[in-house]
Amino acid sequence: MSVSAPFDAFRIHADRGDYRAEIEQLKLDDLSPGEVVVKVAWSSVNYKDALAGTGKGKILRESPLVGGIDVAGHVVESSDAKFKEGDQVLVTGCGLSETRDGGYAQYARLESKWVVPLPKGLTLREAMVLGTAGFTAGLSLYRMQQNGQVPSMGPVVVTGATGGVGSLAIDILTQAGYEAHAISGKLEHFDDLIALGAKQCISRKDLYWGQRPLETSRWAGAIDNVGGEMLAGLTRVIHPYGNIASCGLAADHSLATTVMPFILRGVSLLGIASAGTARDIRDAVWQHLSSDWKPAHLDRIATREIGLDGLPAVFETMLAGGSFGRTLVRLQDRA
Repeated sequence: MSVSAPFDAFRIHADRGDYRAEIEQLKLDDLSPGEVVVKVAWSSVNYKDALAGTGKGKILRESPLVGGIDVAGHVVESSDAKFKEGDQVLVTGCGLSETRDGGYAQYARLESKWVVPLPKGLTLREAMVLGTAGFTAGLSLYRMQQNGQVPSMGPVVVTGATGGVGSLAIDILTQAGYEAHAISGKLEHFDDLIALGAKQCISRKDLYWGQRPLETSRWAGAIDNVGGEMLAGLTRVIHPYGNIASCGLAADHSLATTVMPFILRGVSLLGIASAGTARDIRDAVWQHLSSDWKPAHLDRIATREIGLDGLPAVFETMLAGGSFGRTLVRLQDRA
């Protein structure tokens, strides 16, 4: 199939003194080069997308670029023999909306080395309910398990639990056999978190970590989306040889702590850099997400569907801390 007609795309211009993002008509030749052309069915909204789309974070390293770090759809053209017309595929991260055009368009041209065949057990829509958020949550658990985390060690706590990564992490941990606890400032969503599998919900406003380098341990591990004081506090209350997966900075990028938890309790702080994950690990995580770790409540976590014209409002809501779960971006009528 040859793509010749213009199509809609949400394009971001990040030139000095002229930051704007809007729907434009593009042609295939306007897109970044790549071996695989995909008719996009779905994308999603991540915190990084909101930063890029509003200019409130320095995400784009090239300009202009089509936004959207996630994409799922059908192959319509490919110069790589591994992919043929009609194949269902997905890409998350891998430089989309950072160094090359992303998924907020009716068509995407992608580098084949990052294109993942849609795993059995997932639809294209489900793949984008997961998206970068679900992949990040899955990668966090994958790395924790590589470093010895097992369910018998005790509960794992998730901070920023009502966000995309957090809500999916609660569900993924539960499916993987862990007892999941949730920390959030949104008390009105505690029932939702319990429905996703959380055994305990704690208000971040009620937390008191104590001031000593080591306090009484409370959890066997943590997936932290917040950073700052939250992450520093977690280091003081993790059981011996537990793991903390650091995957976000919703509150603060800084970290003020001591080495005591690491040298006296053997706590490990694991950095989760989902965008550049090696292909073999990427494939392994997606295999888990489509089978034994597949969240049981994807429809509940997908709280909203929008078109390209709905992106600006969603970005502002997300950056203001007002979102819950995942927002899907629909690029075709239905897929």
